[in-house]
Amino acid sequence: MTDWIGDVFTSTAGWDHLEDLVDVGNRMAGSDGEREAAELTRDALAEAGARDARLSEFDIQGWTRGDSEIVAGDTVQDCIALPRSPPGTVEAELVDLGYGLPEDFEEADLEGKVVMADSFVPDWYDRYIHRTEKYYRAVDGGAVAFIYRNHVEGCLPPTGSVGTDDDPIGEVPAVGVSKEVGSRLARRFDGEQVEVSVDADVHDATSQNVHAELGPDTDEQVLVTSHVDAHDIAEGAMDNGAGTAMVVEMASALAAREDELDTRVHFVAYGAEEVGLVGSSVHAEEADLDSIGAIVNNDGVVRGRTLSFTTHGFEDLAEAAETVADRFDHPVKAIPQQGPHSDHWPFVRWGVPGYHVMSEAGSEGRGWGHTYADTLDKLESRDLREQAILLTELTVHLAEESFDVDRKDPEEIAAALEDEDKDAAMKLMDEWPYDE
Repeated sequence: MTDWIGDVFTSTAGWDHLEDLVDVGNRMAGSDGEREAAELTRDALAEAGARDARLSEFDIQGWTRGDSEIVAGDTVQDCIALPRSPPGTVEAELVDLGYGLPEDFEEADLEGKVVMADSFVPDWYDRYIHRTEKYYRAVDGGAVAFIYRNHVEGCLPPTGSVGTDDDPIGEVPAVGVSKEVGSRLARRFDGEQVEVSVDADVHDATSQNVHAELGPDTDEQVLVTSHVDAHDIAEGAMDNGAGTAMVVEMASALAAREDELDTRVHFVAYGAEEVGLVGSSVHAEEADLDSIGAIVNNDGVVRGRTLSFTTHGFEDLAEAAETVADRFDHPVKAIPQQGPHSDHWPFVRWGVPGYHVMSEAGSEGRGWGHTYADTLDKLESRDLREQAILLTELTVHLAEESFDVDRKDPEEIAAALEDEDKDAAMKLMDEWPYDE
């Protein structure tokens, strides 16, 4: 039967929910807006036909931004605080590290300096370097403040959190600046004294995960996930309203195909992803990891037509995605490497099979993500519906009794991280979970 395909392609469930989410406004972790978005998602999942739609609360480190600025010479340069930056004002010499590759940090004298690094890496470099790695390399080198310079044109300062599991508030003030401001600082003030000021309120807060289920009440489960929180500076349409809208659209489609499910499908829209994968980490600590057959984590979908599946070396997952894509003649890209920067990771790091599902946006890095420009007008409902068809069919396949993916030993995941040179940053931040 293919009637369900037409139903998905004419459905408005996911797109309507996406509009509801972006209209909430501020969905920062721990905010009233995040709570409202979670409640809207709970209700949308129930309306889609999922059962036992509910919220589960947990405590987090709250953080609310105030005003921030960079004073350089007789100029004041625009910037925004990086979430979980400590408040404070420092004055010191500016050091521009360009891309901020590991060797750049090793070769420079950073003691007592304000360090600036780019938000991307050159094409020839063999891996992406996350913001937090650059921040903590600066901290480890003795920097007193950190400036994160966007690589995307358009006068768009980037956001993105700092802090670790053990110390949720970062060690030194951190701000984001646009490509244009960063270029100006590098040209005019590299080696000169600058002042970096961050105003922020640090407080206790509460976040929540959204849960709902479909299919038989089996012990084994397939997780279909997203995160409902977003950075407070924008609508969070791409990151990650679209992912949560996808979960709702998939729930609607799977409700119509519930009798085809051999395994329980557990929908989760996590809270507090943007401040350190807190919601998914809470869930992973509570869950029976052996019961999870596979994870379909939607974080970055709908930005473009071609879906990408980071498969973490699970060859059966790559084959499943490509087989379903061929069935629908839909473009996909399977990426075998480890991807430790979204809500699948608290599970996958212990060997649970999982995808990080994104889409090719035609831009380097996050593109519009983590900036003021993450708005609904960048997305198309057609892409949401097409991708929902593919991901729904994939989830039905993953839930088949005959489908089974061998788990990996955590040591194998650790070895893959080391082979891909992704272990250094985790060790730097004391977030390497494996025994040495």
